[in-house]
Amino acid sequence: MNIDELKNTWNEDIAEETPEISTEQRDGINLPLEKIRKNMRKEFWGAIGIFVFAFMVCGMCKPFKLQLYITVLIASMLIVTVFFFSKFFKLYNEISNPVLKTSDALKDLVMQLSLNKQYYFSYYISFAPFLVCEILIVLEFIPWPKPLSEIKIASILIGTVVIGMFLLYMLGKFWFYRYYGRYMKPIENLLAELKK
Repeated sequence: MNIDELKNTWNEDIAEETPEISTEQRDGINLPLEKIRKNMRKEFWGAIGIFVFAFMVCGMCKPFKLQLYITVLIASMLIVTVFFFSKFFKLYNEISNPVLKTSDALKDLVMQLSLNKQYYFSYYISFAPFLVCEILIVLEFIPWPKPLSEIKIASILIGTVVIGMFLLYMLGKFWFYRYYGRYMKPIENLLAELKK
């Protein structure tokens, strides 16, 4: 057997293992992908609006020390957000013009969506340290009628972290399902159907 025959045999085997996606199935995927892209755009512009508003509020804070702390905190949040949105933008570009001709391409798309789901949850959880810093700033700069004891400060911090982490995770889960998860289901169902 020569090399050309081996190549032909190899290519035939690969073609048989990866079933093609029909035009009707591709059209069924395009609507959920467009919804995902639309929601990604909304979320991106929403994040920009939130940060512009946050920096405007920082400009009005007095005294200077409080303004500096909040500005640094929000700038740090912006850096984290830029990192995660760069990951989301990569997915956005990939689903803009999907080439879904085989089940392998569909499997790759589902894997990309699942990976971005993990990025999404990580994004929400990554705000826990910022939550702690915000509580510290509040405890430092709000005038209390009488000074807080060390036990009270520790319980406020620990309680805020525990409740905040839970709420951030639940909010991230709800938000992801509402904006992305329900549109991923038809794509995952099609992949499962092709595997049969």
